[in-house]
Amino acid sequence: MKPPRSSGHHGPPPGHPAPDAPGDPGFKIVSWNLLRTVGASLDDVVALIAREQPDLMLMQEATSRFNDLPARLGGHYAWAPLPGRIHGLGMWSPKPWREVPSVRPLPPGSLVQRVCQIVEIGDVGIANVHLSHGQRLNRRQLRAIALHLPERAAVLGDFNLVGPCLLPGFRDVGPRRPTHMMGELVPVRLDRCLARGLACAEARVLPRTTSDHRPIAVRLVRAEEQAPRHAVRYRAAADGVRRRAASLAGFGRRGRGASASPAGDAP
Repeated sequence: MKPPRSSGHHGPPPGHPAPDAPGDPGFKIVSWNLLRTVGASLDDVVALIAREQPDLMLMQEATSRFNDLPARLGGHYAWAPLPGRIHGLGMWSPKPWREVPSVRPLPPGSLVQRVCQIVEIGDVGIANVHLSHGQRLNRRQLRAIALHLPERAAVLGDFNLVGPCLLPGFRDVGPRRPTHMMGELVPVRLDRCLARGLACAEARVLPRTTSDHRPIAVRLVRAEEQAPRHAVRYRAAADGVRRRAASLAGFGRRGRGASASPAGDAP
């Protein structure tokens, strides 16, 4: 099946530079499942973007009415409806993309053909997802998505997943609080962020408003940019262990030497 084409994109002029990569401290992404036509409105999304000021806004269950985001806020928008559905995935950015976000079909479920939406910003790939409910299937879909991503990458959206993601090379770096009430009774963490080659400097679950999902906000940096702070602490601990080990080894040598000395002096 041919993947649907993105629509609603207002692209950059030829040769326009790409925006800063998410490796720069302060690259902020907000992700929200909008709940089709009965949940968040265009005004709700505009208000959230105005309040949070994200560098990239990801939406799941977005309908065609959100194609008006650039008219309201400026920026650039791409929409990828699910095959045969009125809703799908949407991306908004205040800066132009180097290339239009691509759309990739995922291993299908019995009822819904799922797709993912991928944008490359610098050397980082970011996938916007709304995965199937089947717990084996949605993990298969994650593995399929990983094949289309560069070394540095993040996957965000509604995972419909309970428990660990089990995606090799990726870490679950998003907020740990529940984002959805299953049956209005059981709190579950369906909205997540996985990262490879990136670290999360900040992760928050935002207040629930007009959708049955709460938005999440993450701030991504290159993994090595956080390493020095941790590396200093780890190096200091390792140096302390080595010093103690050397001290104990020296004590043992001195002890053996002291006990051997009288024997050596004996006639």
